[in-house]
Amino acid sequence: MIWRRRSRRPVPENAVEQEISFHIAELTEAYVRLGLPPDEARRRAILEFGGREQVKQQVREVHLSALLESVLFNLKSAVRFLRKSLSFSVVVIVTLGLGIGANSAVFSAIDAIILRALPFPSSNQLVALYQHDYKGRDANTFVAPARLEDWNRLNSTFQAISGYYFDNLSETSGSLPEKVTECLVAPRFLEVMRVAPALGRGFAPNEEHWGGASAVLISYGYWQRRFHGDPAALGQQVHVSGYTSTIIGVMPESFQFPNADVDMWTPSAPDAPFARRRDETWFTVIGLMKPGVTVEQAAADLATVQSQLGKQFPKPDAELTVQTVALKEVIVGSTRSSLWLLYGSVSLLLLIACSNIAALLLARTTEREHEVSIRFSLGASRLAIVGQLLSEVFTLALLGSLAGLLIAAASARGFHLLAKTLPRAEEIALNWQIVAYTLVAAVATTLLCGLFPALRGTRRSLANSLAAGSRTQVSTRGSLQWMLVGMQIALTVNLLIGAGLLLRSFQQLARVDPGFEPGHVLTFQVSGSWGETSEMKNVIRRIDRTLESLRTLPGVEAASTAAMLPGVPSQYQTEFKIDGKLETGHPILADSRYVSAGYFDTMRIPLLVGESCRQASSTSDVMVNRAFADKYMGDTLALGHQVSGAVYNDFLPEGIIRGIVGDAREEGLNTQPVPTVYSCFSAPDPFPNYLVRTHGDPMAMAETIRRRIHEIEPSRSVYAFAPLQEHLDEASSENRLRTVLLTLFAAIAILLACIGLYGTLSYLGRLRRREVGVRLALGAMRNQIVARFLMQGLRVAVIGCAAGLALGLGLSHFIGSMLYGVSALDPATYVGVILLILLVAGCASLVPALRAAHVEPVQVLREE
Repeated sequence: MIWRRRSRRPVPENAVEQEISFHIAELTEAYVRLGLPPDEARRRAILEFGGREQVKQQVREVHLSALLESVLFNLKSAVRFLRKSLSFSVVVIVTLGLGIGANSAVFSAIDAIILRALPFPSSNQLVALYQHDYKGRDANTFVAPARLEDWNRLNSTFQAISGYYFDNLSETSGSLPEKVTECLVAPRFLEVMRVAPALGRGFAPNEEHWGGASAVLISYGYWQRRFHGDPAALGQQVHVSGYTSTIIGVMPESFQFPNADVDMWTPSAPDAPFARRRDETWFTVIGLMKPGVTVEQAAADLATVQSQLGKQFPKPDAELTVQTVALKEVIVGSTRSSLWLLYGSVSLLLLIACSNIAALLLARTTEREHEVSIRFSLGASRLAIVGQLLSEVFTLALLGSLAGLLIAAASARGFHLLAKTLPRAEEIALNWQIVAYTLVAAVATTLLCGLFPALRGTRRSLANSLAAGSRTQVSTRGSLQWMLVGMQIALTVNLLIGAGLLLRSFQQLARVDPGFEPGHVLTFQVSGSWGETSEMKNVIRRIDRTLESLRTLPGVEAASTAAMLPGVPSQYQTEFKIDGKLETGHPILADSRYVSAGYFDTMRIPLLVGESCRQASSTSDVMVNRAFADKYMGDTLALGHQVSGAVYNDFLPEGIIRGIVGDAREEGLNTQPVPTVYSCFSAPDPFPNYLVRTHGDPMAMAETIRRRIHEIEPSRSVYAFAPLQEHLDEASSENRLRTVLLTLFAAIAILLACIGLYGTLSYLGRLRRREVGVRLALGAMRNQIVARFLMQGLRVAVIGCAAGLALGLGLSHFIGSMLYGVSALDPATYVGVILLILLVAGCASLVPALRAAHVEPVQVLREE
């Protein structure tokens, strides 16, 4: 028994020293009594006793083995107890498994996306650099090659600055064209990313200049897919969109920048003839700061550099500013707030689970007071009994944590399904940090759930404990259990309010009229290269020819192209001039969109006035929506007026307004329609988004379309087939992830609160069994007993709801920015949550109330 081993528990170091000194003094006195001088007596005593440190080590080993023996005994006793109370153990383990598992799952996402550094060397020194028109007239943030080279040359805070842009090409080395994503990079790209090829070499200086040797680095995935991992791939040539390049290296498997879809990296020469204009922009710029430099210092340095360039090149540099953002912030984006919201919610869920288990343990320890009193009478110390009770709780917490780890391991798949666009989602997985976090959660849960019940269950004197075990005692109020149940209900109300608001927001979003019809629309792309734009007329003819051929296919109702997919969040707000006049006090700001002829028929956006885009896509026609006409034209007829960009930019539309169309939520379904200018241009880039409206299932036409395009463009690949509705669903995936998970957490919280309320009422019913029997014997009605118990549960539910509402009102502003069409103080949601809680609390209280009321008075009194 554990209380028989209390004298063998570890003792402090000073106690060991005192004991050794005591024995040496005893031996010294014995030798003095034999007639030896005191000094000689002490010397012999020390020699006889032996080395002090050796004796200390022997004592430590004895006490350590006793400690291990005590721990093992406690764990064995805990396992025996849990086997005897199997139903109780299963409830606790499942509760902890849900609480700890959900907590670990969300933490694994936070660890992978937010806490963990980017998978690049010196990732904390990487920043993204953007140029901005400080007057807000142009939303373009890409950087001209000449300006990039100036930033790199003139700054004093960066080790190197580089940039990149994409081409979606056709690789024709094999029997059929294969779509490959090419990342064209400015000089110093590998230096900025601090990465070297796993096989081969990086770019030589002559390969990064105009007219130099054509070289390419390929990704590890492309190397495996195309060359089956053969090292002989080095030196071989790849044929991409009519160009031939020599493979000089293979990048490491872990290197997936700018994204995992990149198949090859090729140099983009900054000294090319077409790269010398300062208003021709295409690079997304990244920089590697020097050690010790902060983002703020780097931003100030580049601001000085750009100011100098503004004096040297007034057009356009004098109108530009530089934005410096940590690369990790760019990648994580708005996901941070969603994940912290989920983590806060799941932490509330774990608190609910802990308070639930604490209430159950309080009931158990109260029922075991007779057992505890017997142990006290046999000489057990309070510390020993508390240790055993905590061992039982720790065993439960450990088993619950193991179940939680299984839930966390399965959650990664759930994150991938619910939010495909979640950044770094592929990195969400179990690792040693998550396992360590789960074990820490188990220890914390043991202390939260078990410490107070263990101390409370062993605090009474032996006499009081024995008295409490007497059958003559009537009952106890169980106020502490009620407080824990009330806390569970309050926290559950918080989760339900958050989930209810998100659900209402999601419902409002589903009812939104987007202004277009996404059903039966198939989207895809055809490979192309920015190099083709040197002969822009050929690009336009090629895309128009493809559209004309697609429109003749059976089952195709309409076909068009667009630079950006409708309804998918994207914004390119630009300042415009009308008839060459620039409004200085009230700038004309509108979203700029490039669409081909047939776009409005394909998307079924109604034409209100005038005519739609004509088939001759090279004409300077523009369309505006009703919001633009109402806001900027007023009572003036918009047709016939010229619209042009306020700043010079080859990418800005310029033309005559030919028609006005209905408002569409082009920038996202959760965004109100804004003034929009549509430029009738089928080739905004070499690989625009194709939109095809079909009579039946859009994906059923995919193979037919692929074959038709292969007939007219045999060297090009067709890729990214997907219904438009799928893109819209992906655009709301983060919102859906928040809503689904928070609703799931709220449902679990309701279940736990029900278990807590049911368990507490059942426990009090058992304690008050004699009282109920006496009341019934004295003439009380059974429905009165039921009402008494039922009202007791509902009273706690009402108090918990009031506390939960107060907390919910205080925390509502955190979720306000994530809602659409619903206020954070939506009365319907709050009333619905309260009614749901009271209904569930009533149901959870009814069963133990009926059970308590149906005792037999004669049998109870006979037992007493």
